[in-house]
Amino acid sequence: MSQMLGKSVPFYKMQGCGNDFVVIDNRELGVPVEKMPEWAEKICQRAFGVYADGLFFIENAPEGSDLDYIWQFYNSDGSRAEMCGNASRCVGRLAHALGIAGEQHVFGSDAGPINVQVFPLQEEVKVQLTNPVDVKLKQSLEIDDETYEYHFANTGVPHVVVQVADVEAVDIKKLGSAFRFHSDFAPAGSNVNFVQIDDNDSLIVRTYERGVEDETYACGTGVSAVQVALNRLGLTDAAVRIRTSGGEILKVIIEGEKVFLQGGAELTFSGELFVESLNIDF
Repeated sequence: MSQMLGKSVPFYKMQGCGNDFVVIDNRELGVPVEKMPEWAEKICQRAFGVYADGLFFIENAPEGSDLDYIWQFYNSDGSRAEMCGNASRCVGRLAHALGIAGEQHVFGSDAGPINVQVFPLQEEVKVQLTNPVDVKLKQSLEIDDETYEYHFANTGVPHVVVQVADVEAVDIKKLGSAFRFHSDFAPAGSNVNFVQIDDNDSLIVRTYERGVEDETYACGTGVSAVQVALNRLGLTDAAVRIRTSGGEILKVIIEGEKVFLQGGAELTFSGELFVESLNIDF
């Protein structure tokens, strides 16, 4: 069958709290970096591709580094992302399952080295994100003649945090897009998180992700940015459980300057991509 359909490339489909990704082991395949944005855009598209929030390639770590491997990560529109919390848990679990790395390991991202702890029996992965930077609290922004208070933190990628009374009442795509493309965050733009506080250790978060340009079921760096901002305001405990729009629970723990994200990471299926039918090549 493969011979009849042309050259095929093995892939894995993974999800972390509903945030889903296509994964390609590029250690021997050799897809060049300059081709990766096109691969991501075409493979992640609905109907004509696999359909996913993003795609990442696993690659060998540079010689002499302390890393077990590196990744190249792209959003579904082909834009490159410095980091993705849910994807980092997925790559950690897959790398362990494939024998690339042990239960405790470190991989390289554009945001820096990421420490991983895999819990195979619980089907969960805990990652230490890069230390948050550019944290700004109680900022204000005017959108459609209404003034919003927001907070900001970069937990590997930039995130706006907006506290609301009822997250279900928010038009995520409309308001999230208005924040994301606002001139205050140009040229890179920002992800946007809307949070409802249930208790000191219990939050509900919905996230608009740049690159996807819509709400996603979960965003690991996003819920981490929420916890960083609210904890510094004294509104949350050091460890919180956060329910995402996909209904899954993510745990975010702050220890001094360190931020840890823990939650599920699952391999949902694997298969073959026929590159000619996707109109992509090496």
